[in-house]
Amino acid sequence: MCLRKRSRTRPPDRIHAQIYTGPIPAELEGEPAMGGGRSETSALSGMGGGRGMTTTQNSQRPNACCFCWCCCCSCSWNEEERRRRRRRRKRISETKMEAIPICEACTKPSVDEIRLWAQSFDKLMKNPAGRNVFREFLRTEYSEENMLFWLACEDLKQEINKSTIEEKVRSIYEDYISILSPKEVSLDARVREVINRKMQDPTPHTFEDAQLQIYTLMHRDSYPRFLSSSIYKSLVHGSSRTSSES
Repeated sequence: MCLRKRSRTRPPDRIHAQIYTGPIPAELEGEPAMGGGRSETSALSGMGGGRGMTTTQNSQRPNACCFCWCCCCSCSWNEEERRRRRRRRKRISETKMEAIPICEACTKPSVDEIRLWAQSFDKLMKNPAGRNVFREFLRTEYSEENMLFWLACEDLKQEINKSTIEEKVRSIYEDYISILSPKEVSLDARVREVINRKMQDPTPHTFEDAQLQIYTLMHRDSYPRFLSSSIYKSLVHGSSRTSSES
């Protein structure tokens, strides 16, 4: 009779089992988890034939007040507030060293003109003196780059020379669109993708969508505070006093 020798080896203890804590396969292959990253073509290197470097950046970040990873949620204002705080910290020391651009040439506004600015944001933005005053207010909120970007887009629309258009498009991108610029304006991912596509063949309307988004931001966010600011109120009272004395 043949008896089998029983193995004295005990099965592994579950308590001492090792758990794999390394990177998931997607990370090993260089793929971002949860689809959070996106590949963005470097618009500056793509000008002039589409041949250039491709840079990858994780541009979609979660908002602080929710768990979504998109840029279209209702709390996008919170991202703008965070960017404003970062710019404020940078520019407290930089404003003294940098020369503030000269304001637009304009005549002194009348009392009626100043009061018209409170009727609509369009009337304010169509008036050179109104833009200067509003720009002064934006400077106090450390968001003057919104007006500067809008003015740069308006200037670009008047250009007809192709080489000059390409030069101005590149300059605007570097100053206001690039994430490396201290004057970067707040744009969502959709508009940035549109800009990157249009940068392959620059035109006077390359930043049209971005300009509209910044115009809407100033209208909804900054304009109501401007009307209740001491800058605008003192201007209204000063003009009314001058007109009554004359």
